[in-house]
Amino acid sequence: MNKKVFFGAAFFMLGSSIMFGQEKQIDETINELEEVVISDSKFNLKRENSGKVITKITAKELERSQGQSLATVLNRVAGVEINGRNSVAGKDLNYFIRGGRNRQVVIRIDGVTVSDPSLIAGDFDLRLVSVNQIKSIEILKGASSTLYGSGASTAVINVTTKSESKEKIAANFQSSIGTNQSQEDQDYDINEFVNLASVNGTLGKVSYVASLSNQFTDGLSAAEKFAEDTSNTNFESDAYSKYNVYAKLGYEWNDNFKFHFYGNLDEYSNEFDDGAGAEADNDSNSQQLRAGSYWEVNYTNGSFVFTDSYALSERVFESSFPSKSESRLYTFDAYNRYKFNNKLYTVIGVNGSYSDYTGYSAVGRGQEFVETINDSDADFDIIDPYVNMVYASDFGLNVNVGGRLNIHSEYGTHLVYSLNPSYTLKFGENYIKGLASYSTSYITPSLFQLFSPGFGNQDLDPEENTTIESGVEISTGKKLRASAVYFMRNEKNFVDFVDTGNFIFQYQNVNDDFTTNGVEFEVNSKLLDDKLSLTGNFTYTKVDEDVSNIRIPEIKINASVGYQVTHKTYASLSYQFNDEREDSFFDLTTFATQPKTLDAYGILDFYISYQLMENLSVYAAMNNITNEDYQEIFGFSSKGRNARIGFNLNF
Repeated sequence: MNKKVFFGAAFFMLGSSIMFGQEKQIDETINELEEVVISDSKFNLKRENSGKVITKITAKELERSQGQSLATVLNRVAGVEINGRNSVAGKDLNYFIRGGRNRQVVIRIDGVTVSDPSLIAGDFDLRLVSVNQIKSIEILKGASSTLYGSGASTAVINVTTKSESKEKIAANFQSSIGTNQSQEDQDYDINEFVNLASVNGTLGKVSYVASLSNQFTDGLSAAEKFAEDTSNTNFESDAYSKYNVYAKLGYEWNDNFKFHFYGNLDEYSNEFDDGAGAEADNDSNSQQLRAGSYWEVNYTNGSFVFTDSYALSERVFESSFPSKSESRLYTFDAYNRYKFNNKLYTVIGVNGSYSDYTGYSAVGRGQEFVETINDSDADFDIIDPYVNMVYASDFGLNVNVGGRLNIHSEYGTHLVYSLNPSYTLKFGENYIKGLASYSTSYITPSLFQLFSPGFGNQDLDPEENTTIESGVEISTGKKLRASAVYFMRNEKNFVDFVDTGNFIFQYQNVNDDFTTNGVEFEVNSKLLDDKLSLTGNFTYTKVDEDVSNIRIPEIKINASVGYQVTHKTYASLSYQFNDEREDSFFDLTTFATQPKTLDAYGILDFYISYQLMENLSVYAAMNNITNEDYQEIFGFSSKGRNARIGFNLNF
């Protein structure tokens, strides 16, 4: 499809609003600044009583992110750098939050911690998740191991999926088409399709949700030719295909007792190249089958919650060095919440996980896989009792304190704790809050780092992190919220992949302590009777690059202006600036790792939506309007100017 056809479709979808201009006006609910947060206490606390600056991505913001990846959505948050988001759709992702890495971030979906024991870092693959199935996201930054266990060193990302309608039957259909092209390729061929179909409702005491989403993306090569490369190598596009199936069945006995069961299958396939500037015909398939339950019993002043999940993951890589992995993970969280009065809240619980991993390799493409890692050796059992208390006084003082005993089958016991005081001065609906925290975290090596043939090291020690945080937050009702936070994290026994000599690599502890510190500023405001919204954030992150050589900008800025043009029309303009980043690549001519500084860049995006009918909205978006030429990762392609159109239909 050429550019004339694409823009013709875009103008038709938006221009048709004139034909339906006589439809009754629909008052779009403007995003309100969220006042209630749960991530730092597991209670519904007013934001003014929270000792953290928590970012909440609302349902309306996610609706305006239709067709985008979860990595792209999260990358707009202060302190968050999701590397790989602007590359080919199947590119592996790195979560550089507050200067940390993937294994220092805990991801939770509907109250359950998710991960994949077969991954190098034992983390969770965000590529498996579809934004179309998410209702809201809370991002809690800083060490949070007290509530969320080993690995919660730099952030916790709490994802809540869409819930059922109170009607007997409701449906939602979403679809978008778009381009997927580099800076050099501006033909506007349609190469991306994202769709969702969902049916949900409530029949008496029974509720149900069933949804199917899929994505197909092509047109962009994973690797790109080096500027000095004079060969005629043809860099072919690398396709990406994903689908998500989700089902939930719930029962509410009465106001005091409810439960639900759920299951989902997430799978994607992608083609990939051999590395920086190296074209190859490789492909992989990754899938995770997950099922679990949620139980809640409410009683006077409290509630008991039990939630669990069992996940089966499989990954197959077909390349010059084929590999296959299988993992199993059962995790649960049982806790009792009790509210003594309007001032004192407590949570007492136990969190556990049981994981194992089987690894395979083959001598060449198409050859038989041979087991290299046995699940009887590569397994972990973790049981963590924990307690947390929140005191919210009537004179402004708030204290959040807790502790957790990590009981690990390989590493014994380890205590982590946190202390998070804050003080709030209220002036009617306005307040100013000062906050501080001191938190510790504990991260055990992954199964891959311990048991991988050749690379693994069973003598590894766990990492230990200590985080100090201080800041201030100002709120003027729902009109303005601004915050400034300083953080400093000290890391000990950092696990890194190092050259032990003669190109022999192994996971080892870096014995030197090193410190990461930074500052985060955020502002959200609404003007002109809430029609105009202004949001922005500034992040400064200083890492010890000699020890922790990660691809993260020292300075990062996000800014967005949104305007409710009419009752039916909303438009926004967003800009993101990324400072220089330090990268490295393996030089095939010298057979050595070479450093590389990537230039700074800025990206400008545009979005517009129109409520065509009461239950139908259409939208269009243009990303990287100026067609900025940059590299997110050295030797790999990045997206140029791209366009997308779509609709959202509800019944």
